Amino acid sequence: MLEELSLWSDRLQEWMTRSALPLWLDNGFDTATGSAYEQLNEFGRADTGCDRRVRVQARQMFVLACASLRGWIDGGEQRVAQLEQYVARYARHPSAPEGYVHILDSRNEIVDARQDVYDIAFFLLACAWRFRAFGQAAALREAEHLIQHLDTHIKGPQGGWLEGDYDAPCRRQNPHMHLLEAFLALYDATRSGRWLARAGEIFTLFENCFYDSRRGVLLEYFHRDWTPLTEAEGQAVEPGHMLEWVWLLYHYSRRSGAPVARYTRPLYDNALAMGREAHTGLLFDAVTTGGQPLKTSKRCWPLTELVKASLCRAAEGDPLAEQRAARAIETLFEYYFSDEVPGLYIDQLDAGNRVIRGMAPASTLYHLLLATTEVVDYTAARRLKSPAVPEALSG
Repeated sequence: MLEELSLWSDRLQEWMTRSALPLWLDNGFDTATGSAYEQLNEFGRADTGCDRRVRVQARQMFVLACASLRGWIDGGEQRVAQLEQYVARYARHPSAPEGYVHILDSRNEIVDARQDVYDIAFFLLACAWRFRAFGQAAALREAEHLIQHLDTHIKGPQGGWLEGDYDAPCRRQNPHMHLLEAFLALYDATRSGRWLARAGEIFTLFENCFYDSRRGVLLEYFHRDWTPLTEAEGQAVEPGHMLEWVWLLYHYSRRSGAPVARYTRPLYDNALAMGREAHTGLLFDAVTTGGQPLKTSKRCWPLTELVKASLCRAAEGDPLAEQRAARAIETLFEYYFSDEVPGLYIDQLDAGNRVIRGMAPASTLYHLLLATTEVVDYTAARRLKSPAVPEALSG
């Protein structure tokens, strides 16, 4: 099992370091402003005319910092500084300078001024990694300002946060999942228990609200008081998010000592049982709470979460999990990675596994880099017969 996983780990690392990262460094950034483009087209060239989600700037800060820390790229700190300057100039919220707007157009004009908690979660993640990779104390100060801003202006009733500074039809687990990721990264960067306590707040929400213990699934949508939406109101289960929570809960447990196996095992098993297309191993975008396909399209990123979750399950003793991780990487290469443009990928397949759009979103690179670092660390540790999954998320 390990030999097969090691082969796919080496191939994924080579693809990431020799193809994907060079492609994005060459074509994924606007040399005039230092900003990150939203996506590359099917030829690997930047789509210069589309709007830019501000969260993409933060995700690319993470990619640059993480890859720099591993020695996979040169010049990462300078590029992150350019992204910071771009965000400060164009994306700071006009009436709340601690926060950010949601979307800019191709001329860097604000087209959506909402402050979105999902976006802020990724800026917190970027802050953690800017400090880890480059020692930027200013990044930790920014994280402090961001969390104070969240608590003061966007805190929600009965725990957690609202979707943002705007009225939303429901509350979601997804922004909180990424806040958990950011809080764990800030804890790893600083070893300050206050960030682990913040992670604990999210864990409590997961236990009390997000997790459906009767079905063993993760719920996505909630009313303002955290009561779940019904399926008639739009409730859904996303296998990719269930696997992402397996990874996050495992790492939260490693840091806090909280027992999580009663959650991670059902989440992992049910994500595969309910969400996987049998003849391909691809994962549906969404299913019902009873396990029926709801969205039969299939995005790229859930397979990266299957890799990460499988490594966690392997570390907990699942004898088949290493093989599942290897198969997930193989499936990425078979269905999503371009044969024509080295390092390019596609985002989504339809029900018949045909490409829906030929664009490569910049935001997906974050998922692919995380899967690469996790499997590289896992296989290296296993070869040395040391603990299988490293203490620090993503290196």
